[in-house]
Amino acid sequence: MTSGNRSEAVDVQKSYEVRTYGCQMNVHDSERLSGLLEDAGYVRAPEGSDGDADVVVFNTCAVRENADNKLYGNLGRLAPMKTKRPGMQIAVGGCLAQKDRDTIVRRAPWVDVVFGTHNIGKLPVLLERARVQEEAQVEIAESLEAFPSTLPTRRESAYAAWVSISVGCNNTCTFCIVPALRGKEKDRRTGDILAEIEALVAEGVSEITLLGQNVNAYGSDIGDREAFSKLLRACGTIEGLERVRFTSPHPRDFTDDVIAAMAETPNVMPQLHMPMQSGSDTILKAMRRSYRQERFLGIIEKVRAAMPDAAISTDIIVGFPGETEEDFEQTMHAVREARFANAFTFQYSKRPGTPAADMEGQIPKEVVQERYMRLSALQEEISWEENKKQVGRTLDVMVAEGEGRKDGATHRLSGRAPDNRLVHFTKPSQDVRPGDVVTVEISYAAPHHLLAEGTPLGVRRTRSGDAWEKRNAAPAARPAGVMLGLPGIGAPAPLPVAATPGCGCD
Repeated sequence: MTSGNRSEAVDVQKSYEVRTYGCQMNVHDSERLSGLLEDAGYVRAPEGSDGDADVVVFNTCAVRENADNKLYGNLGRLAPMKTKRPGMQIAVGGCLAQKDRDTIVRRAPWVDVVFGTHNIGKLPVLLERARVQEEAQVEIAESLEAFPSTLPTRRESAYAAWVSISVGCNNTCTFCIVPALRGKEKDRRTGDILAEIEALVAEGVSEITLLGQNVNAYGSDIGDREAFSKLLRACGTIEGLERVRFTSPHPRDFTDDVIAAMAETPNVMPQLHMPMQSGSDTILKAMRRSYRQERFLGIIEKVRAAMPDAAISTDIIVGFPGETEEDFEQTMHAVREARFANAFTFQYSKRPGTPAADMEGQIPKEVVQERYMRLSALQEEISWEENKKQVGRTLDVMVAEGEGRKDGATHRLSGRAPDNRLVHFTKPSQDVRPGDVVTVEISYAAPHHLLAEGTPLGVRRTRSGDAWEKRNAAPAARPAGVMLGLPGIGAPAPLPVAATPGCGCD
């Protein structure tokens, strides 16, 4: 058969594995990569395959200094496996692929495909081309070819879904390489976003998270500064959509109309992840962040005035170049004032290709570590105090899948409260599924979770639970096989067809 023959298929089930590193955008992209591969006839390898698949895809991140070491270490472990398995293919995509391009094939010549952040839809074609031509295929698009949400998808959850509203970023933070790798911000049409959400809800999804590198800047590409708040309000009109979240916003673009939309739209959850990065005005200026401590704390104050029960989390970088003890104390002060429910704290790591990597005043590792430990201890204390305020409250918890590692041993279930706090609760007498909602009373608080030890007060079986049950009860469909010729791929018809904190750059 020739590569032009699209009608014949191998009667063999070729398997795939996708390994994801990085932020929610990468997680969302990996769902698309899985969907593309399954659309081309591949089947997902069993959990724990550890490289024992016909195609292994690395969806990479480039924000940490050692990102490339991690990738090449994993690629090195796969090299002998590939030698023993004729026909096995390895692909590398994502931010590191966009940055390093030909370097990957030079350092790991057994890699078959390298693709970038803008052309994930080409993966099956590139795999087939590498197989036919018997040489590595490197294809890095410089601009977005198709919005990710127009591609096939294999969602990990039956009840919750990411919905990308924009890609790229217009900010120039000195510690962040994302704009160079994902490009300038490009917004989706509001109608396309709402059509995707409606299609997801029709499939049983009841919770969506609006996703963007700088999510609340949505509208800058179309010239409407209130586009994001209008989008939140429009989500409130979609019947069957119970929970709306978004990540990650930037303080610069967090305007009063967004706060009002959050407070006045019932299905927008009382939760906000707002990256602060530093509490020092000096360091914020060096980071090229367009706000200062007073502005940031003012936003937090307004959010709490509008939504007293809102849980607010943040990202903080410790040890940015030039950070003095006084600068660090300003961060500690801001954390005490903001009283975050949770904070994702990072020790500054050089991101190759960023201005900060070449700045003077790089902080010794031992100093960064000591400050990091002090900050972590303070935030742990605040998180615990804030969680203790939840004791005695009655909460509607959406049952989650895989959130409670000890659920089997403790005979409990786990899920998320409206403000996204993790809740472990006593298993009800009646059967419940992920996506169902259980009403509980909080009896105990730990720094990172809540506990409801009493008998649940109520159970509401939902369409999302039905969708989860249907997905898990359905026998696995036998795929048609992988085309020996070039598979017929490309962006599907328009909709309806059909996120750990971010990378710390929002």
